[in-house]
Amino acid sequence: MALVRNNATALYRQIADRLRDEIAARLFEPSGRLPTENEIGARFGVSRVTVRLALDRLEADGLIERRKGKGTFTAGKRVQHPLDRLRSFHESLRLQGLDATMRPLSARIVATPRDLREDFGPHCLEVCRLHLVDGEPVALGRSLLPPALEPVVWQAAGNKPIYGILQDIVGKPVGGADIEVKAAAADAEVAVALGLPAGAPVLVMDRRSVFIGGGCADRSVFHIRSERYSFILSHRWEG
Repeated sequence: MALVRNNATALYRQIADRLRDEIAARLFEPSGRLPTENEIGARFGVSRVTVRLALDRLEADGLIERRKGKGTFTAGKRVQHPLDRLRSFHESLRLQGLDATMRPLSARIVATPRDLREDFGPHCLEVCRLHLVDGEPVALGRSLLPPALEPVVWQAAGNKPIYGILQDIVGKPVGGADIEVKAAAADAEVAVALGLPAGAPVLVMDRRSVFIGGGCADRSVFHIRSERYSFILSHRWEG
């Protein structure tokens, strides 16, 4: 519907009201990203100044947030992670249509914790990767893996999930996982990686995955920005 140019309501207010209705209708899901200022201006046939006034109004009402160099997003947009399906952290992001990437931070051989020695032996591989959505960090993942994965070049692995890498190298698919989710305060390392102040609240997902037929596949801990992420568990009534 076109704007009413001779209406007493200013053009920027009409645009703000139109975008407000579209945000309420969830038309900008799943990423929450709004069109660029130029795209909005072309759509309504108005100047960039008018578009900015409309966005200023929505921002003042707490409906959108502007991220420098990234664009404009609906406020409070959260990534969702279903707990009733076995998916890697990265795969869960990608299946929501998000621009999800991973950045390798480190990979090294470490002493295996006592409870994993039966599966991994005295030493295992520790891999740290930063998970990003639209180029912004949402989670820091630290995984303990079988030492057979030591030759992996993690920079070259790109965005391939650990579950896929495990199957390629070990030759066995992951068949299940136990997951615990809790709240914590970000320590200095986590805070720097996620762009948070030290002590900020984060979600912690502790995951122990097993291969089909038995044996630990990985032990991973994800520190997650709580304002950007939520866990969803669906139940169905049976009886």
